[in-house]
Amino acid sequence: MLRFEMWFTNIVALALLAIAVSAATSASTVPPASTKPTATSASTKPTATSASTKPTATSASTKPTATSASTKPTATSASTKPTATSASTKPTATSTSTKPTVSSASTKKVLSNHVTILADNSANLGLTLYQHIAKTKNVENIAISPIVVASSLGLVALGGKASTASQVKTILKAGKVKDEQLHSGLSELLNEVSDPKVRNVTWKISNRLYGPSSVTFVDNFIKNSKKHYNYDHFKISFKDKKSALNSINDWAAKSTDGKLLEVTKEVEKTDGALIVNAMFFKPHWDQQFHHKMVDNRGFMVPNGYTVSVQMMHRTGLYGYFNDATNKLSILSMPLSQKKSSMLFIMPHHVEPLDRLEKMLTMKHLDSWLGKLKETAVAVSLPKVNMEVSHDLQKNLEELGLTEAVDKSKADFSNMSGKKDLYLSSVFHASALEWDTDGNEMDTSIYASEKLRTPKLFYADHPFIFLVKDQKTKTILFMGRMLRPKGEKMRDEL
Repeated sequence: MLRFEMWFTNIVALALLAIAVSAATSASTVPPASTKPTATSASTKPTATSASTKPTATSASTKPTATSASTKPTATSASTKPTATSASTKPTATSTSTKPTVSSASTKKVLSNHVTILADNSANLGLTLYQHIAKTKNVENIAISPIVVASSLGLVALGGKASTASQVKTILKAGKVKDEQLHSGLSELLNEVSDPKVRNVTWKISNRLYGPSSVTFVDNFIKNSKKHYNYDHFKISFKDKKSALNSINDWAAKSTDGKLLEVTKEVEKTDGALIVNAMFFKPHWDQQFHHKMVDNRGFMVPNGYTVSVQMMHRTGLYGYFNDATNKLSILSMPLSQKKSSMLFIMPHHVEPLDRLEKMLTMKHLDSWLGKLKETAVAVSLPKVNMEVSHDLQKNLEELGLTEAVDKSKADFSNMSGKKDLYLSSVFHASALEWDTDGNEMDTSIYASEKLRTPKLFYADHPFIFLVKDQKTKTILFMGRMLRPKGEKMRDEL
């Protein structure tokens, strides 16, 4: 073991020196999957396995190999990325590898007090909602945007009367916030976190309210829901159910440039209103992964098999904390412009995530964030390309939205002019991607002594992720990766 550690240390030192002298040359070499050195992670990683021969998922203690993250190539600047646009949505940041100019007005903007309250409370709502979704049967991957869910609740409050509306404030813990402040505040918050002038992520958000063909939406509601929440309004008939479903799915696909192909295969209740959020979210790293530092590895799924994925590798200085007590590691990676960061929470060994999910509260999250320290970390992350859709109607009912979803109690007379409508579905659908894209990496750090003994964060088994905004402290996106796309691999004998 001592001889191996000395070998690894020498290899790392030579690799770092080579990169510092000629990063471009080193970019052409990607270490094979079978040569993963042991890193100084708190969760010990045993010796490598070849990418073609995969360990069984049931062996929590055996880890597949990671690329030697100490051999880092020079990043080539990515070409310009497409700007996120949608006629029916508030387009968000363009995705270019060059940093856009940030206006002084936007950087000095101070959020109003009620916006700060709503930012905090929407984050808490997201954590609670996540736990309810995680308990739902047959749910694998999860992807939700707490701020978009909060905006959908705002729409319910806008169209509702009496307790149908007031229950929204209860869920958002915004009882002292005036109605106009609720709507303007949620609008301001969403605009703030998706401002293309100061951010460099692709985030397309399309919102549509579907009503039965017999219902007419009130003009004032249409105007204000467009103003505050950027909602389209559409009448739909389910007499031809297949045609109606195709209409919803086609709209979602078009509004996300083909990224989200399906919102739902079925609508159980066809006599109520449907809220549909269709999103495409792609973060861009503050420092990109090099496209040549990618290879095929195994991702171990808790129910006993391995999936082939493309794994990205790089070493850098990141916020890192190893929670030995709770047997988990936390990694924080800044996104482009450093306006937000992506947080990964991963158990030391492959296991179902319910143990971690029970700890997923704001108290624990704040504690973990407070313990993050800048650390040299050899990161291996799977490329992700997933589409997830949740009908949140029952989950929101569990959180206290009981009247809006009850046909006999709902009062949406501010929406339709009379008590003839209830909320039958809340479809929250997302296409989520991340890959090597990001700003050109700073190769000067590879001459640093700090990178000689990196910790290892090797995400080859289920993990939780959050995208957290630095200014508002709210959660833009969160979810879990339980089963990535990929072919099932043959287990080792």
